[in-house]
Amino acid sequence: MAAIPVVVKHQGKRYDVELDPASNGETFKFQLFSLTGVEPERQKILVKGGQLKDETELSSLKAKPGQTFMMMGTPSGAEGSAILARPKESVKFLEDMTEAEAAQAEGATPAGLQNLGNTCYLNSTLQTLRGIPELQQELLRYSATSSSDAASRLGDLSTLGLGALGGSSDLTASLRDLYKQMSETQEGFPPLMFLNVLRNTFPQFAQKAQNGHGYAQQDAEEAWSQILTQLRQKLKVKESGNDVSFVDKFLSGSFESTLECDEPAAKEGGEEPVTTSDVFLKLDCHIDKDINHLGDGIRAGLEEKIEKRSSILGRDAIYTKKSRIARLPKYLTVHFVRFFWKRESQKKAKIMRKVTFPAELDVVEFCTDELRKRLIPVRDKVREIRKDEEDAERARKRQKLAHHQEEDGKADSELGKTAEPLQKKKAAAESEANKNNEKDGDSAMTDVFKSDEEYEAERRAAILRAKKELFELIDPSLATDDGSNQSGLYELRGVITHQGASADSGHYTAYVKKQGRLVDDARAPNGKRREDDGKWWWFNDDKVSEVDAEKIETLAGGGESHSALILLYRAIDLPSKDELQSEQ
Repeated sequence: MAAIPVVVKHQGKRYDVELDPASNGETFKFQLFSLTGVEPERQKILVKGGQLKDETELSSLKAKPGQTFMMMGTPSGAEGSAILARPKESVKFLEDMTEAEAAQAEGATPAGLQNLGNTCYLNSTLQTLRGIPELQQELLRYSATSSSDAASRLGDLSTLGLGALGGSSDLTASLRDLYKQMSETQEGFPPLMFLNVLRNTFPQFAQKAQNGHGYAQQDAEEAWSQILTQLRQKLKVKESGNDVSFVDKFLSGSFESTLECDEPAAKEGGEEPVTTSDVFLKLDCHIDKDINHLGDGIRAGLEEKIEKRSSILGRDAIYTKKSRIARLPKYLTVHFVRFFWKRESQKKAKIMRKVTFPAELDVVEFCTDELRKRLIPVRDKVREIRKDEEDAERARKRQKLAHHQEEDGKADSELGKTAEPLQKKKAAAESEANKNNEKDGDSAMTDVFKSDEEYEAERRAAILRAKKELFELIDPSLATDDGSNQSGLYELRGVITHQGASADSGHYTAYVKKQGRLVDDARAPNGKRREDDGKWWWFNDDKVSEVDAEKIETLAGGGESHSALILLYRAIDLPSKDELQSEQ
């Protein structure tokens, strides 16, 4: 059947289009998409009897050569008109990539780690630590000082997981090599050499199983702590011309603690409270019958009872140690204290109680008064900005709804329908909108419509103003410490879970939040921004799968199923001076 030349009118422009009677409405809309930039689902094409539907056979329209069709609709955004532009970079197909290129491609599934016999505790720890981009960058720069690292150049044993052979006395070099090898594959990788280094450095992880077969299961929290201890000693970063520990900068905080005797007699005798400063690598969430939420457990962990000798009383007495946070790291580790030593069974038992934890953690209440004064203005401004953005988005949606209703009215008029039903429909819609406005406290919509471009320009200007105000609120002493948290707010990035009733058995896995996909955005710094899809990677040894954020909410415990043992939080992003300058 021969194509029929027709004319399509859209926003004052005429387009000559070849209509193929053998195709359907969906195909015709895609033709118009290539000409107008208006997505098919946003097009309204007026034909006799109503609007053209996707499934309508074009032959049923009985179009005549030169017939004119009216089209209504606008692109979803400024990018709509450029969607068919030539890609800036040439496309490389997956089948043409090397294994390393495929593993490093945007959105590629990361490598899992093979279980080498009760090593799930280590695999989950390594995968969670790998979710810290700053750690990856610094490990790549790391060069071991010992001669053993030079031995790693003796032969290529990476295919067997032995690439870190020369790092046998250097756990940091071994970790560097392991992560490099994992970045070049999507297969389950055997961490043989790192495991060997760990067991040489910390013999506790070389303990044999009681049944005499293989190695014993270990505690992921102990592996986490020992690895960080080694990194703290070895991995250094430059700061103001000096070498400082990477862990001290990004992963450790500090406490200000007060130790005071509980007995009035000691105070009456002149015994003064003792104030100390201590470094911490994790916050403990203590669990008992009264703990239901992470915040409750952290609060309990900041106050403890200690028995020690009192020089004033001349005997042992009970003291209370109260701690407050004086410095917050960029990455905060929280440990659920779920395991305790059970004398009758002579092994670590597990507290099964359900303890919920948030996707965003506010730790301001746990800080010293001095730090709280610096954090609260920034935290409150962040929340104010978020509310303003939500209000603006609701207003934009209401305008779109009203705008679509107006377009429907125009379409109905074009088809010769009476205005009275439309007015009733519009009045009912406006009445419903006003009711909703009264409920959420927003002002009623006016009849003045703004284009998407105008709304976007206003939104960008408002966000930029808010970012500048937020930047001005950041305390100067915190702003110079880029390894710290400057707002007191954290977002959850990693979870290590344990399944089973004992630390000496069961199974560990890890959940790590996916890094957002890089997308082009002319309005973003450097023309790129991260698009967070809310998904997580679940690392179950060598099996890696994608899960929804809702899955993380099920890890609060309450039985022998997977329950959170270690949480890794990251400070929320705040505007930087460079970012603000790039957006001017």
